[in-house]
Amino acid sequence: MAYQIKLSAPIFAGNESTYIQQAIESGNIATHGSFIGQFEYKLGALTKTHQAVALNSGTSALHLGMVLLGVSHGDEVICQSFTFCASANPIIYLGATPIFVDSEIDTWNMCPELLEDAILNRIACGKKPKAIVIVHLFGMPAKMNEIIEVASKYQIPILEDAAEAVGSKYANRHCGTFGELGVFSFNGNKIITAGGGGALISNNASLLQKAEYLSMQAREDLPYYQHLEIGYNYRMNNLSAAVGVAQLEQLDLAVKRRREINRNYRELLNTMPGIRFQNDSDLSSSNYWLTTILIDEKITGFSNDQLRIKLMKNGIETRFLWKPLHLQPVYKGIQFFGGTIAKSLFHSGICLPSSSDLTFEDQSRIVELIQDELAKSFK
Repeated sequence: MAYQIKLSAPIFAGNESTYIQQAIESGNIATHGSFIGQFEYKLGALTKTHQAVALNSGTSALHLGMVLLGVSHGDEVICQSFTFCASANPIIYLGATPIFVDSEIDTWNMCPELLEDAILNRIACGKKPKAIVIVHLFGMPAKMNEIIEVASKYQIPILEDAAEAVGSKYANRHCGTFGELGVFSFNGNKIITAGGGGALISNNASLLQKAEYLSMQAREDLPYYQHLEIGYNYRMNNLSAAVGVAQLEQLDLAVKRRREINRNYRELLNTMPGIRFQNDSDLSSSNYWLTTILIDEKITGFSNDQLRIKLMKNGIETRFLWKPLHLQPVYKGIQFFGGTIAKSLFHSGICLPSSSDLTFEDQSRIVELIQDELAKSFK
């Protein structure tokens, strides 16, 4: 249906049209052109410590990251269960097996204690994991200090899925810069967009050089087509990069707005019993790509699905939190370490509209409908 208030709509308020026109006039609209290099340079400047390779999606970046870490047929890769399927699907592409780990209740991301349990179990079975995929869910940084400590102890590389966390920080560093490789997404609903697209970032120049080579079908630098390795058609195109450059110029404002929107929701819902938010820690600063809440149905008298339907009928788009991957039919039988944290988050959580242009009046209307649902439950 056509929603009047969308969950996370793209905002084009800068130089997007100008840069797209420049790209068209240059004649370079595919995987060559100046905006690709500009986009990569600006991403590197954002992180201050890393370089970037621009790709056509966050999923491509995750897949390529696993290739670069040497993941292959028969390997095992530890992956957060509470995440979108793109975090784990590339493991399957490579003939490897995901090992799912539950969340902790503070950030909703991978639990460091359960991560270590999973590693010890797999080592005892003669299957030391090849890599660890950590996700910063909805822009909220994971407990990276504890996770890095565990990963370092067993010398397992981290592939950091910061697809939802462009602009988020942990310990004053940008998310995506803690692992051997980091991944960003610029899909249409992200905090900034390239109309699609992603990026692989690292402070290891040789890894990124190999990433760029593989992303262009592993073509050798010869006057004819020669290939010594299997490559991928994963490079970002110049038109997408032009949009991405314009969007990066507005990232700080977008983060500021999403954090303001989150703060407004907290103030407006402050007196409502049974509602709980995903919270920053002292070390983290989430971009709050999406403001998410948990609903205690025993207190509110209504479920996340009842609220979703109520808001949908009023032209307001919401979304459930991710269904844990260990509960997905496609991953039936995959080993899972943990309890019911991810499952309970899925069953009680909902994402509220969080577009950067969401007005306070729109937020007030959304909260009034939530309050109306609460009032009905107490009648």
